[in-house]
Amino acid sequence: MKSVLAFSLFCVVSGAVVRAAEVLRPRGVVLSKASFYDPTRDFNCLDGSGTIPFSYVNDDYCDCQDGSDEPGTAACPNGFFHCTNAGHVPLNIPSSRVNDGVCDCCDASDEYASSSNCVDTCRELGRAAREEAAKQREERMKGYHLRQSMIEDGRKIKKEAEGKIEELKKEKEEAEAVRNEKEEVKKTAEEPEKIALEKYQAVEEERKAKIDADKKAKDEAEAREAFAHIDNNGDGVLTVEELQSRQTFDTNRDGQVSEEEARFYLKQEDSMSLETFITSGWLMMRPVYLMDKRMFTPPTTTPAPLEEGLTPPPPVFDDEDTYEAEEEEELEDFDSNLDPEDDTDEDEEDYELHDEDHEDILKEDEQKEEEEEPKYDEDTQKLVDIANEAREQFDEADRRVRDLVRELRSLEESQEKDYGPEEEFRVLEGNCYEYTDREYTYRLCPFDKAIQKPKSGHGETRLGQWGEWSGPEENRYSRMLYSNGQACWNGPTRSADVKIYCGTETKLTGVTEPNRCEYLFFLRTPAVCTKPEEINEDESSEYTHTEL
Repeated sequence: MKSVLAFSLFCVVSGAVVRAAEVLRPRGVVLSKASFYDPTRDFNCLDGSGTIPFSYVNDDYCDCQDGSDEPGTAACPNGFFHCTNAGHVPLNIPSSRVNDGVCDCCDASDEYASSSNCVDTCRELGRAAREEAAKQREERMKGYHLRQSMIEDGRKIKKEAEGKIEELKKEKEEAEAVRNEKEEVKKTAEEPEKIALEKYQAVEEERKAKIDADKKAKDEAEAREAFAHIDNNGDGVLTVEELQSRQTFDTNRDGQVSEEEARFYLKQEDSMSLETFITSGWLMMRPVYLMDKRMFTPPTTTPAPLEEGLTPPPPVFDDEDTYEAEEEEELEDFDSNLDPEDDTDEDEEDYELHDEDHEDILKEDEQKEEEEEPKYDEDTQKLVDIANEAREQFDEADRRVRDLVRELRSLEESQEKDYGPEEEFRVLEGNCYEYTDREYTYRLCPFDKAIQKPKSGHGETRLGQWGEWSGPEENRYSRMLYSNGQACWNGPTRSADVKIYCGTETKLTGVTEPNRCEYLFFLRTPAVCTKPEEINEDESSEYTHTEL
């Protein structure tokens, strides 16, 4: 079948059709390749695989390996048919769709020999497409103007930051000078203070040594007293049987002290001497022993009857052995741990021991009150006060320097970030944008982080920290990468890839998870809106078509 058609380039201007040129080419050939299809000479396969008579072109038999000899038939499985689609968008379809009864080309050119009733709808489709294109162009132009404002604001912020950095550098130099001055004053004030306090050091060391010795003696006396109380036969050795006779050491509270429990307190030995008890054994036994023997402060007077509805006050615990168990549990433990063989005299002895400790506590409180009083003579105290004031002033000056250093570092790090070729993305920093689906709320804070928070529940998951621009080389600022998020259970650390599109407002429009722990964000912003191509005012708004 010979299918060489004559085509014309034309445009519609004010309703008139202007014919430009007439071109002969086979059916299904794009205009840019018409010169290869010259009916006056043999046809060379476009891939160079062979040469055939031109009469073999579109004869419904595939002669060329690339299918270039059958652009208008379905003979070649790898061929393509070109739809001119005058009035709309040109289209290439696989040759297998030619004359298959389905209208693929809006100008119906692909069904030239089929029984399908295709009609040319290109102009109607083209009109709708042009209206949509005009609308998109208008939106893009609006986004472009907004981008210009973002560029202007970004450059302004950058310039202000540069000025602030210079200002902070000067303030830092002045603050460092003040700090150095305060440091010299501090050193000058501390020197006479140090000399004056040296005479008190020996006295203070002696006082501390006495306190330590008293405490050690008190602890040893307490240990000896406890040892004597537990040593039933008074032979100077604690045995497994003696510990088993006291419910105090019933660790698991099953009603009896097992041999294993007793050996635990004897450090896995059969017995323990007084010396070993004092040096190490008492440290293990002391908590449970005191819990049993001295948990409550006995009443000094008969308590008045409680009014109806009031509860008794909680028991007073020994200051050195406070426990966090519930009061009722402590009372039950106390009752269950009483040795049934203990007589009333021993209980009275226990209370007397507690009274002695109570007196010791009162003495310690009196000592603390004495320590709070001035411990230096008047001249020495003045030197101490002067040195303290100098230290406070130095600390304040030092804090000021450190605050300025942190603020300066933060601004300098911000200046080093890449906010786009024209600073258009800078205004996004410090803002966050959210998107909510059925389960989660996602938040993207440009140049900071990406997070995920469940709609029902608390806490949030960090999906990534600002990393870098990750778009292709020709469009680098079309994607952002946020990496090093929280690790997935038995998986990689989370990350977020942000695809950026042109829009008239900055808005997060969607979030997906295409791969496990890898999230894809969709962000629209004027920052990527480029200026649309200009349209010649002389061209018709109805239709302008030039096939390439």
